[in-house]
Amino acid sequence: MLRPIVKDPIFLARRSEPAALSDLPVAQDLRDTLEAHRDGCVGMAANMIGVAKRIIIFDDSGSVTVMFNPEIVKCSGAYDAEEGCLSLSGTRRAKRYRSIKVRYQNERFQTRIKTYTGFTAQIIQHEIDHLNGVLI
Repeated sequence: MLRPIVKDPIFLARRSEPAALSDLPVAQDLRDTLEAHRDGCVGMAANMIGVAKRIIIFDDSGSVTVMFNPEIVKCSGAYDAEEGCLSLSGTRRAKRYRSIKVRYQNERFQTRIKTYTGFTAQIIQHEIDHLNGVLI
């Protein structure tokens, strides 16, 4: 289901709670909402659609990936980036890493660990910041 984008900085500044199997429908809502905003969006966190759960979705080189309870466990290659966000107007500076290793659960709630680099790594870092209540 397509959901409206939350723009309330007070809500967005709250840390998200761990996701559970019962939160699977949120992944579909994120898919539908990301698809509706594909012209200017490459990733979303659940709190951007009003659900304070640790779920993100992102474009991984043309394929959409959903992560439940993602956590960056290793990073390298710090750099400064400037990013925009559907939930907030304008752009902001953020410290990012060229390479990150992420531990997460897939849609079957199986734990996975994967390394991401480049722009995909930047997207994931942005969305995890959302889960942690960091306004970008």
